[in-house]
Amino acid sequence: MDYQELIEEVYHEVQAENLKGKVADYIPEIANVDPNQFGIALVDLKGNVYGVGDHQVPFSIQSISKVHTLTMVFNVFNSKLWSRVNVEPSGDPFNSIAQLEYEKGIPRNPFINAGALVITDALCSKFENPIDQLSEFINELAGETCVKINPDVRNSERKHGERNTALAYFLKSYKNFDNPIEEVLEVYFSQCAMEMSCVDLAKSFSFLANDGFSIFANRQILSESSARRINALMLTCGFYDEAGEFAYKVGLPGKSGVGGGVAAVMPHKFSIAVWSPELNEKGNSVKAIRALELLTDKLSFSLF
Repeated sequence: MDYQELIEEVYHEVQAENLKGKVADYIPEIANVDPNQFGIALVDLKGNVYGVGDHQVPFSIQSISKVHTLTMVFNVFNSKLWSRVNVEPSGDPFNSIAQLEYEKGIPRNPFINAGALVITDALCSKFENPIDQLSEFINELAGETCVKINPDVRNSERKHGERNTALAYFLKSYKNFDNPIEEVLEVYFSQCAMEMSCVDLAKSFSFLANDGFSIFANRQILSESSARRINALMLTCGFYDEAGEFAYKVGLPGKSGVGGGVAAVMPHKFSIAVWSPELNEKGNSVKAIRALELLTDKLSFSLF
């Protein structure tokens, strides 16, 4: 399989379609990004990197970081974690408060905002310097120092974080929050404000395509069984309330972010990251979703 030829073909086909969406404007710093940028990076299990377009431009990874934080606490809390957060698709917007009240403070899954706040709370319980340790962990997964936290984006998140603050207090009222709310929110806003390129993001997801073993960190990050479970969560819950459609059209485990990035894996083959800032009405990158749909159509193998 000539991956370079494949992603270049996909890139040019998507560009020719001239798809349009809307850059996330509720975080002003992201609203200022050039909407025409578009990049794809694919990393195979030998560590070869293939890229096209703006694949080396750092961008705000936003909710994609939820996969990294979940990975950090996955083994630490084991079954206890799953009494605090479920593993079901939500079918509601990612920042829904109504669902959290209806289900008595147990978020549907780790990738909606309420669930991610529980995971970040667990991270704060376990790690002394969670922001630094998370950055170090992602750098290790990518095999290089690549993570930067954009202070302007973090401040933007903080200034427009009323709903996340409300979710945190809701969780606290149901005794599903152990640490000071402001402390956890600071970590949460920092992880969302992390910037990486498609290349580094694809490398950081490589272990999920490789039964939990990272070729860049040269160690087992998760057991094969745990890696499979995170992939299952990404497939069913990784794209907000568009997860079913993504599974139907693309069929890869993945995670999107409102910065316009998508990271995905084809188990035992490769990891891939695609970025383009314009989003559809569900909050997912229009070009990234289309690129991954074309990619799986062109491949002679599939998850299914």
